[in-house]
Order: sequence, then structure tokens, then C-alpha cells
Amino acid sequence: MKAMPQALLQIRDLTCRYLPEKGKPVVALDDLSLSINCGEVVGILGESGSGKSSLAAAVMRLLPTSAECHGSVFFEEQDLLAMYEPGLRRVRGRSISLIPQDPASSLNPVVRVDTQISEVLRAHLRLDRGERKKRVLQLLQEVGFDDPERIASCYPHQLSGGQRQRIVIAQAIACRPALVIADEPTSKLDPPLQAQILTLMSEISRRHGTTLLWITHDPATLAGFADRIAVMHQGRIVEDGSTTMVLRRPVHSYTRKLVGLSHEFALDSSHAVDGVVHAN
Repeated sequence: MKAMPQALLQIRDLTCRYLPEKGKPVVALDDLSLSINCGEVVGILGESGSGKSSLAAAVMRLLPTSAECHGSVFFEEQDLLAMYEPGLRRVRGRSISLIPQDPASSLNPVVRVDTQISEVLRAHLRLDRGERKKRVLQLLQEVGFDDPERIASCYPHQLSGGQRQRIVIAQAIACRPALVIADEPTSKLDPPLQAQILTLMSEISRRHGTTLLWITHDPATLAGFADRIAVMHQGRIVEDGSTTMVLRRPVHSYTRKLVGLSHEFALDSSHAVDGVVHAN
């Protein structure tokens, strides 16, 4: 008998509101529920303002102080919303990591690449200086650099946008986290670089069994990459199913708008898994 997939992340009835000093509260997430299994690559698809980035921030507990959240976010059977800050610091970076949209804003321009990656290792793993240096070079090779020693000695401003994105990926996977959340990491890259990053992340997920939560507004980036797509609209999941089903036969009207019924996607079924589409 085939074993049932094990849920790594379970979001239940999550509602998040931003409470401005003046004006009415803004609902970012509205009674949202989502379950992600170990090793899955799940795409979160939606337009700007649909709540995608708020979802990522809520899982990481990185929402601003003006935000109010109710519900639960269970990661490895721990409710992240109920955890105190010391426990969260042990989880962030070690078990769950974030790849931001803009590496230029997340990397320190006056600190060398090797130091910035090494800081992640020093915060979470018991490695001596030599072990950290070796691990940094291994990570740089893993994300596609043929000359890791040179890259390690560079400052971010000396690197291209695609190279900086690979640096933040190296930071994100440094401690072999179980879950990596990627918040539109390829949106500022041209199509060839987008394809390279998607191939790289797919390889990392397969090699290490890493679970990916991939946030995007572009359906084309998920074809042949994600196992499953959850479509977000106005803070809710309106459709959830296998990549093949959602892109080829979308059920919800909002999904049809995003995908475009007349547009043909070159789907690679080797990465897709069977699933059921639910439309609200």
C-alpha cells in the first residue's frame, strides 16, 4: 500500500488584517487554508494585491506590527503563530528560509559575499571557521558558480542581478531547510535567467527533498516546474490542483483570466502530479 504523503506545512483558517492608524482595516488573508506535503513544489499564483506576499510573511512571522492574525500555521506540528520570538529565530533560516524578490535590498552592499553566507551558517550551525569557509564555497558551486573563490570575495555591487539572486539562494539553502519560500524571485530577471533559476531550484528540490512554496504572478513560470498550483484572489485560495489541470483546464473564472483559455502552455508533465481542482 502506498504511503500517504506527509504534510509539512498546514495553514488553517488564517486571517490577517492590517490595522492602519487612520481608516478601515485592510484584510490581506481571509480565512485561508492550505496544506503542503514534504518535497512538494507548490506555486502560489495571483495578481498584485491578492495576498501572496502577506501569506509568505505570515508563515515566516515577518508581518509588520500593524498586522493582526488569527488562525494557525503548523510547521512540523508546531504552530508558528503561537511561538515566542526565541523559538522563531531558531526556525527562521534553519528550518524555513525566504528567497526575497529583490536581492539588492536584502544583501549588504558593503559586506563580502562569503561573510554574508557565513553569517547564516554561524547563526544556526556549530561549525568552526574553516568548516564555514568550505561550506560557503560548496554552496556557491551548488548554485552554479564555476569560480566560487572569486565570487566569495566579491561585494554584491560587483555582481549582476542574476548572480546576486544566486547568492540569496545560497543563503536560503545554507542550512538545508525543509521549506523554502520564494517571493517572486525571478520577476526582475529576463526570461533566460528566469529559466536558469527555475532549473536550479528544481534541481535543489529534487536533490535534497526541499519543499518549495513559489510565489508568482506569472503562470508560465510554473509550467513544468511546480507540482501543484494554488490560485489566490482577494486573500483567498480560489483554486487548488495539479499544475497540468490548473493551467490546461482552469475552473474558477479568476484562474481563467490569469491563464487565458486561448493561450497554450508547453507543459512538462514529468514534474506534474495528479491532483483535484477545487473551485469556490
